[in-house]
Amino acid sequence: MVFQGEIKLSTEGFCDVKDITNEVNKIVNKSKIKEGIVVISAIGSTAGLTTIEADQNLIEDFKDFWEKLIPRDKNYRHNQTWGDDNGFSHLRASLLGSSLNLIVREGQVFLGTWQQIVFVDFDNRPRERKIVVKVVGE
Repeated sequence: MVFQGEIKLSTEGFCDVKDITNEVNKIVNKSKIKEGIVVISAIGSTAGLTTIEADQNLIEDFKDFWEKLIPRDKNYRHNQTWGDDNGFSHLRASLLGSSLNLIVREGQVFLGTWQQIVFVDFDNRPRERKIVVKVVGE
């Protein structure tokens, strides 16, 4: 069986991190699939998905990490293409990745105690975002 749902978010950009664990679990629950996989996909080239402990201090460390790894104030060649100054956001998103594959067990996403699913908007402005969630199993 296959079931698909969507999550819509309003984000602030600049490494805005949103915990979407509950929304993903609602879609998995609605699917009635008890055992299988869930594929979560961020639509767009300046956002990504990962799992992390969504503790606010760790989120701040996460943001600091991205700023050190790929600083936003560098002059990226992409900025010359469109003049939108978001080259850093494309690079960050490509490293983080735009999708996650997780296990569905007993009708829920199988996560560790301190593990949450987060959407990260790296763009340099607020955005309306869409995430597609596809559940496959039985």
